[in-house]
Amino acid sequence: MTLLIENNAIVLFQGDSITDAGRTREDGSNLGQGYPALIAAWFSALYPERHVTFLNRGISGNRVVDLRGRWQADALALNPTWISILIGINDTWRRYDSHDPTSAQAFEADYRAILDSTRRSSQARLILMEPFLLPVPDDRTAWRDDLDPKIAVVRRLARDYGALFVPLDGVFAAASVQREMAFWLPDGVHPTPAGHALIAQAWLGAVQAL
Repeated sequence: MTLLIENNAIVLFQGDSITDAGRTREDGSNLGQGYPALIAAWFSALYPERHVTFLNRGISGNRVVDLRGRWQADALALNPTWISILIGINDTWRRYDSHDPTSAQAFEADYRAILDSTRRSSQARLILMEPFLLPVPDDRTAWRDDLDPKIAVVRRLARDYGALFVPLDGVFAAASVQREMAFWLPDGVHPTPAGHALIAQAWLGAVQAL
């Protein structure tokens, strides 16, 4: 097994509240209390010989258009070696709570713009994490009509850009067979500590090549 994250790498986590996880804005090195912190801790414990810097610039409430707007300052300017992106659930959520939908086409266009700018300006490698959803409460079931096409977009982008891919929607679907859905995602979207640990496990698995 080969570890893909090299010595002296800078790994940047980008996304919405799931990535943000309550991080302290005033401290640029603060990783919050979610999966980025768990990944950094486990990575450092498992591979102490690798000196890797982990950064978190997730912002709660962000959609992909928001990520595009701040990409230069909050991603490319940091000169990361790796960029891990988890975005999309708010592009679905705003359709249902604010009547402000994002079409799958617009979602893909903004996401491609982010990845194209990264290719033009950076040598950073990409890790794309698909957005996820469980039907807790029941009204979340209807959200599938909106989210599933966006998940398909992220999968297509991972292929097109040669990114590592983390299939989180599948991860949570499988986990919900083992334990009730609210144990992982109480509102169908935001993870519990156990849910964040699932994300961290899946991410760490993705950066290890057989």
